[in-house]
Amino acid sequence: MSELDTAARSLGLAVRGAFHPGGGDGAPADTGTLVLLGPDEPNFWAIFTASPEYRDGQAHPLDRWSKRVVSELATPLGGTGIFPYDGPPYAPFLLWAERTGQSWPSPVGLLVHDTAGLFISFRAALALRERIELPLSPLRAPCDSCAGTPCKTACPVGALVEGQAYDVPACMAHIRSPEGAACREGCLVRRACPVSQRFGRLPEQSAFHMRAFLGE
Repeated sequence: MSELDTAARSLGLAVRGAFHPGGGDGAPADTGTLVLLGPDEPNFWAIFTASPEYRDGQAHPLDRWSKRVVSELATPLGGTGIFPYDGPPYAPFLLWAERTGQSWPSPVGLLVHDTAGLFISFRAALALRERIELPLSPLRAPCDSCAGTPCKTACPVGALVEGQAYDVPACMAHIRSPEGAACREGCLVRRACPVSQRFGRLPEQSAFHMRAFLGE
């Protein structure tokens, strides 16, 4: 798995968890190991913004970049790339993330990762026929030892509240308002997570995702 992670990082991605799927996991038939791939922070941003997909002015540059580089990674391994935006039906990435033992539901409902915190995102999954030996996963979510759980009070409009559905209209309205300028540089809830703060996500990358979220 370390060799696969090294290869992924050379392309701007990193292994963010893996597991051996069973019959009810929704993985392709004959998958021995399913590997989740996310951005390699902070190196990802420089690699992506230098890519032809980012510079050609066409729609969905990140999705197109992801398909190209994951294909480069998968082909020599005889693997298959699976992408969260291909569907319907859509692959169960949230289920897969929890199955890795490296991601858990956070108090605000978003997934939290052991090293990426609330900045965890998945560009693709890699389905491999080989059953690769996997390292031991953390036993506890980082939230279990988080002092004060700042994520629960970070949203200025209460769009992400423990036990409630994400209030998307309230979130978008605030981000578009003058008062939402700080949120346009990255979700304040995600940024409040102590694990997120150690992850290395660049503000310009978060701003890129916020513009995409707003459809700009």
